[in-house]
Amino acid sequence: MVTKQFKGSLENADLTRADSLAREIFADVANKWAFLIIEFLGERTLRFSELRNEIEGISHKMLTQNLRMLERNGLVERKAYPTVPPRVEYTLTEAGRALRGMVDGMCGWTHQYIGHIEASRRRFDA
Repeated sequence: MVTKQFKGSLENADLTRADSLAREIFADVANKWAFLIIEFLGERTLRFSELRNEIEGISHKMLTQNLRMLERNGLVERKAYPTVPPRVEYTLTEAGRALRGMVDGMCGWTHQYIGHIEASRRRFDA
């Protein structure tokens, strides 16, 4: 695997700066809906309705907003077909697939420690 050289400004990559692009990217992708979208698109290309059916509890508005944000950040590719009714498909880009590896890690961590977290919450709330 070849690691690409960072070509942006150092200020934009500086996580200690409140106005850095890196923090903005974190805020965009580190939400429950983005994580779930990335997880489900990791396996295959999906249409909007298929993705909505996979992610229990997501509204049409939230799915639309998150897909647009992921597309803007270059993580999801949107392909529209000139059919009636319109057909639109979503798939992860190379950057999105790379991020999915980290999302998978978070999902694995959650499965591994969910019992521990539940017990800690019960103790804390008692």
